[in-house]
Amino acid sequence: MPTTTTAERVRAALSDADFPAEKPDLMRCAEKTGADRNTVAALGAMPPVLYENLTEVMRSVPLDQGDSAAEEAPRRREHDKPGLAQREKDISGHPIIDELGENRGS
Repeated sequence: MPTTTTAERVRAALSDADFPAEKPDLMRCAEKTGADRNTVAALGAMPPVLYENLTEVMRSVPLDQGDSAAEEAPRRREHDKPGLAQREKDISGHPIIDELGENRGS
């Protein structure tokens, strides 16, 4: 499994990057800005081409698919179903009740 990082970390690591840039240049820039090991390794996993801008880098770098706890916390606080636990919000409704309605026929 390749090393991944977050989009936020890549943006911070390459904030001083001069584009167009090649992969080794981007990795050196990330190291100079103090990027973590995973971010530098994820940049190293990109194809060895000339990157015209940060958007092209973001398309090529392996990014984390899951949210960290810090990224997920605000979304949980601002959900649209107050009073329900997270696990209850994530579970879909009962298919029969969803189709026919609750307490039908009583």
